[in-house]
Amino acid sequence: MSTLDAVQAALAAEHAAVYGYGVVGGRICDDREGEATAAYAAHRARRDALARTVRDLGGKPVAAAAAYALPFAVPDEAAAERLAAVLEDRIAGVYSDLVRAAEGPLRREAAGALREAAVRAVRWRGSGVAFPGLAERTRTGSRAR
Repeated sequence: MSTLDAVQAALAAEHAAVYGYGVVGGRICDDREGEATAAYAAHRARRDALARTVRDLGGKPVAAAAAYALPFAVPDEAAAERLAAVLEDRIAGVYSDLVRAAEGPLRREAAGALREAAVRAVRWRGSGVAFPGLAERTRTGSRAR
């Protein structure tokens, strides 16, 4: 995978995460609202940075979809917490690909984003995985492309 392809995949995943956190925010309990809001803001910031990176690499940033299919229904706060964990697992997967494809500062940024996603997933799920971002090494196997 080329660096530009990996950045575009990460950008597409960030678009989906921003959408997904909109759903999470509508269902999450008050005591976790701040956490959901912070994650939403973090994903928006990463999305915007990735769009700039795509342009810097000579590409046209992939646009957000009008809507995204959720992996399951989100009728309540328990489902919202599960969705947040899945979103973070998927984000970790694409940043793992970007770490492999990139070099220098972009690789460091991708590694930082992977780490942040893994930490947020642990907070939402209450447990971690041995190798965040590597679907073949995790129990959940969640990965988005």
